[in-house]
Amino acid sequence: MPTMRNLDLTDIHRGDWVDRLLPQPIRPYTRLARLDRPVGIWLTLFPCWAALFQAAHGLPDLRDLIVFTLGAFLMRSAGSTINDMADRNFDGHVERTRFRPLANGEISVNRAMIFLAVQLAFAASLLIFLTPYARLLAVSVLPLVVLYPFCKRFTHWPQAVLGAAFNWGMLVAWAQIVGHVPPGAVLMWAGAIAWQIGYDTTYGYVDVKDDKRLGLKSTAILFGTHGKALIGLFYVLTVLAWSLGGWMLNMSAPYAIGMLLIAAHLGWQAWRFDLDRPEISFRLFLANILTGAILAMAALAGTH
Repeated sequence: MPTMRNLDLTDIHRGDWVDRLLPQPIRPYTRLARLDRPVGIWLTLFPCWAALFQAAHGLPDLRDLIVFTLGAFLMRSAGSTINDMADRNFDGHVERTRFRPLANGEISVNRAMIFLAVQLAFAASLLIFLTPYARLLAVSVLPLVVLYPFCKRFTHWPQAVLGAAFNWGMLVAWAQIVGHVPPGAVLMWAGAIAWQIGYDTTYGYVDVKDDKRLGLKSTAILFGTHGKALIGLFYVLTVLAWSLGGWMLNMSAPYAIGMLLIAAHLGWQAWRFDLDRPEISFRLFLANILTGAILAMAALAGTH
């Protein structure tokens, strides 16, 4: 049986939808934008939708729903491209990332920069549908998006910067719909950052050995053997922030039920996490799609 070390790119990607459905020339760009791994898209979309539902006190206008959905999709994809450009000299030395298109030479840096410019141009085109205040707030996230890939070189908290950028659309949603960002909405955003630190740290334990060898930093390295307790702590902070934020935003009883479900689900994740079994970390990371879905559904149900 072939090992990971002697598998070629055809072996690695064989059978996924990119190879089955797309022409060969665009496959590397699809992977550069992480479209073959949509979990990050869902983890960006669900909190943004939750904020839209809370701000609109129900379903928002279809135009706003489409604009914010496309915005989350494009900015997550652009962020992935920026991340791979910054990490191209590291990714080749990490088992999980060594087959990314820039790390393995499928795409040159110049072509990646052109692709990034196209992604950002499409994202910028959405700004015309926003109010001036929402537009200004949306553009202000760019420094965080650019800074994040370099954070692991000088801080153990890159996940916090990623969480702030990933969930920025929650703040923009309030700016767009009601014209300001109330304290409860900021608390919801802070809860999303705590949530992301929790689930991204869980995933980060997969790369701890490689990251230490390369001199990189992460919350997984910082937490070390205390990972189980500290991931649980950030999940507690998540539930507290979302519960208090929802109360400040006048969410009704169905929202409280949603918070109980999220508390149970995140508690299960913290209980299942095991430092000695890194193979389950990715499954726990994926489980947060359900967390986001519950948040969005609770936000919608809690407006009635």
